[in-house]
Amino acid sequence: MSENKIWNSTIECASEDYKKNLQSERLRDTVSRIYRNVEFYRKRMQEAGILPEDIKTIDDIVKLPFTEKTDLRDNYPFGVFASPMSQIVRIHASSGTTGKPTVVGRTAKDLAIWSECVARALTMCGLDKNDIVQVGYGYGLFTGGLGLHYGVEKLGAAVIPASGGNTKKQVQLIHDLGSTALACTPSYALYIADAVKDAGFDSQKDLKLRVGIFGAEPWTEEMRSDIQKKLNITAHDIYGLSEVMGPGVACDCQCQNGLHVCEDYFYPEIVNPETGEPLPHGQIGELVFTSLGVEGMPLIRYRTHDLCKIIPGKCSCGRTTIRISKLMGRCDDMLIIRGVNVFPSQVESVLLSMSETEPHYMLIVDRKGTLDTLTIQVEVQEQFFTDDMRGLQNLEKKIKANIESVLAISVNVQLVEPKSIPRCEGKAKRVIDNRKLV
Repeated sequence: MSENKIWNSTIECASEDYKKNLQSERLRDTVSRIYRNVEFYRKRMQEAGILPEDIKTIDDIVKLPFTEKTDLRDNYPFGVFASPMSQIVRIHASSGTTGKPTVVGRTAKDLAIWSECVARALTMCGLDKNDIVQVGYGYGLFTGGLGLHYGVEKLGAAVIPASGGNTKKQVQLIHDLGSTALACTPSYALYIADAVKDAGFDSQKDLKLRVGIFGAEPWTEEMRSDIQKKLNITAHDIYGLSEVMGPGVACDCQCQNGLHVCEDYFYPEIVNPETGEPLPHGQIGELVFTSLGVEGMPLIRYRTHDLCKIIPGKCSCGRTTIRISKLMGRCDDMLIIRGVNVFPSQVESVLLSMSETEPHYMLIVDRKGTLDTLTIQVEVQEQFFTDDMRGLQNLEKKIKANIESVLAISVNVQLVEPKSIPRCEGKAKRVIDNRKLV
């Protein structure tokens, strides 16, 4: 296990009274801020008959309306920003179902908060300024790469901005530069582990890796054990989402018994996915976050659609921050494939824009070795489904290119005969996720 280290004991080991007072103060400030500066929230609160002065303590949070991802898309691109663009210094975005991304904006203060939260997470993982952290998350609009990057620098450690892909190069850097920590998706970590073996390296004798910080997709305890064994490391689970901030919202410590939430900045609730009613600690439900102290785009009761539970009791690491369990799935139809959010409606929008295809399709997700694969079966219009194999191959390539340009991941496309994909009178079945059977 990693050595027990704490980045900010004032917060991470705070009493319940201290946390509640701080959260209450920051919630009041946040509600006042969005009421003044965000028309969407002002209207939503007015519709609910709520004024900022009605929110006095963190317990009053249940009076506030929920925020959905559709609200962010409906106010695209900057409609939920609470700071003027002159104060926004960073814009990130995540993919959306209609082709428009979900845009988030951060001020300089927000970036400092983010770096602080990631530094806490890295400290939970046993890292310090003497480490060399290789970041294998993608850099760009996705928050993973830059989020970990700035957190490593805040920690004072050395960062290797390797980004994703180029696996042979990743292995070479790990070996030659003496990386002591690796940050990437868990499935990519297993892929790297295989590449380490193929390169003739012994992870125990030839590498200095000792810690992994993995997130951006659900993963099991069995996968954690496999990664730890193959790379000879301690594997940690880090959680975040771009709308709330990015990686670092929560992370597990050396005890590996739940993820500690940075609850001075992000207040978690568990609610019934159907009714929205709050659920008690220990009961599985939908994870909801409220921003506390964020300037650029604070969100109120944001429904993540992730399913988990709050773990009651104090962690043996000494931290008093609230813990959430590993994610147990989602309550919507979103797939996470190699760290990328994929919606069936994204595929549908591509097929509807093409004259050769029908809007009937099936997404088949498998796990081959350590990586997720996505195969999309597509019905072709009858006049295009011919014995001309070259024509079908060209059409397959065209569909594949169009879908990959939207999803930003590689896919396999299989053309099938018209009316061969089952129809349903109710909600269509669009996904076969074989990973659940592994």
